[in-house]
Order: sequence, then C-alpha cells, then structure tokens
Amino acid sequence: MNESTSPAPARRSDATRRAILEAARERFAADGYERATIRAIAHQAKIDPSMVMRYYGNKEGLFAAAVAIDLKLPDAASLPRGEEGRTLVTHFLDQWERNEVLTALLRVGATNDAGAERMRGIFSDQLLPLARRVCPDPEQAPARAALVSAQLLGLALTRYVLRFPPAVHLHPEEITAWLAPTVQHYLTAPHPGP
Repeated sequence: MNESTSPAPARRSDATRRAILEAARERFAADGYERATIRAIAHQAKIDPSMVMRYYGNKEGLFAAAVAIDLKLPDAASLPRGEEGRTLVTHFLDQWERNEVLTALLRVGATNDAGAERMRGIFSDQLLPLARRVCPDPEQAPARAALVSAQLLGLALTRYVLRFPPAVHLHPEEITAWLAPTVQHYLTAPHPGP
C-alpha cells in the first residue's frame, strides 16, 4: 500500500466524525435528547444515517461522544486564597459563553437519564476534586460542591436555556460580583451546623 494514499481515508474519517458531532451537538441543544434523531443528525451532517451508527453505535453512544466535556477547571492549588469563588464563577461563565455543548448537556440532563448521568459524571470527576482541595473539611466537599453546582447550573439554566431576559442582559462582571461571594461562602465558610 502506498503511504501517500493512507492519510486521505483517515482525514475523511476525521472530517466525517467532526461533522457528525457538530450536527449532534446542534440537534441535542435544539431538540433535546428524546426528539433529536439519528436521521436528522445525519441529514444535517450530509451523510447517510448508517455512518452515524457505524461510528457511534447508537444514539446513546453518539450523545456520550457529543457531550464529552472537559471543564478545564483551574488547579485548586493555584487559586489565590479567598478568590476561589470569583475564579470559579468567571471560569464557568467563560465556558458557558463559548461552549454550546454545555447548553445542550444542561437541556438534556434536565429531561433524560443519560444526560443526567453524564452531568453527574462531570460533577464527580471534575468539580468534586476541586472542592476537596479548597474546602476546610474534605468530608464536606460533596455537599459544598453540590451547592456550588446548584448556583452555577441555576444561573446557566436561566441565562442560556430558559433565557430569562434579566439573566441574559446581566454583564458577566455583574454576575461575577453577585455570585462570587456566595460560591466562596459555599466552598470555605465554616459549616453552619445541623
């Protein structure tokens, strides 16, 4: 086999996968998990539906690949003491503003078991370890991380999914000013007791 011809199929395969994932992200974001179909995703990617199945097996496999998310959270050890809340709010706002996959995942996670499971995985794999490094008592980290998640996901739901006008029109710096002290409190304040 000629080495000069072997990269072309790999490049076509990569391009096809990218087209499928891009179409899937758009369809899952617009339609939700239940209404998004392999046929509609394939149509948008301009390929045969069998190609989607070939690469991803089924709708769940495609969804898992389409919403594979690395939040790129900052290293907890590098966060300035007392600024963890501000850093997290700023970071999450930046991620939400630039990554429509997060919106798709939030939409689907609210209505579908596969989406909810994916969100729980992101929580336990990415946010929980950061909370363990930051909070004063690592045993309280799960509860504290859950409160941080509630705050940030609540903002994302109202701003990016439900699109409440007051939430949409807030400037990111204003959101940070409002939410950073609350997130900081959740992460580092003394436990309020039983």
